[in-house]
Amino acid sequence: MGNLKVAVGSDHGGFEYKESIIKFLQSKNIDCIDIGTYSKDSCDYPVIAKKLCEKILSGEADRGILICGTGIGMSIAANKIKGIRAALCHDTFSARATRAHNNSNVLCMGERVIGECLALDIVDMWLKTDFEGGRHQKRIDMLEA
Repeated sequence: MGNLKVAVGSDHGGFEYKESIIKFLQSKNIDCIDIGTYSKDSCDYPVIAKKLCEKILSGEADRGILICGTGIGMSIAANKIKGIRAALCHDTFSARATRAHNNSNVLCMGERVIGECLALDIVDMWLKTDFEGGRHQKRIDMLEA
């Protein structure tokens, strides 16, 4: 995982997992940026997704993790932004595959969909998996075009 810098954000529906993920990252000495929300008060997930994606596009963060109730809203919002490849993952196989094949730079999850231990396993798998490149690069280039 090297010198990764990871931005982490959530809306109110993902606040508890955001806090757990930040502690998990810190325990692994991974530098992280908490971009909010900072309470369980209702907020708008597109605002958080945009703020996180801007950190990646500016180079302030290498990757990002977004959490909402289902992960769906965050993934839709993040994928609207050019240069972002957000993947909604609720299992470790998908987390590994989306890094290896899709070079995803944003992981989305739903706090109301999966357990906390599984969420942390997904984060771990996603962070430690490298992009394979090769035949997959052509497809990434097509997405970016």
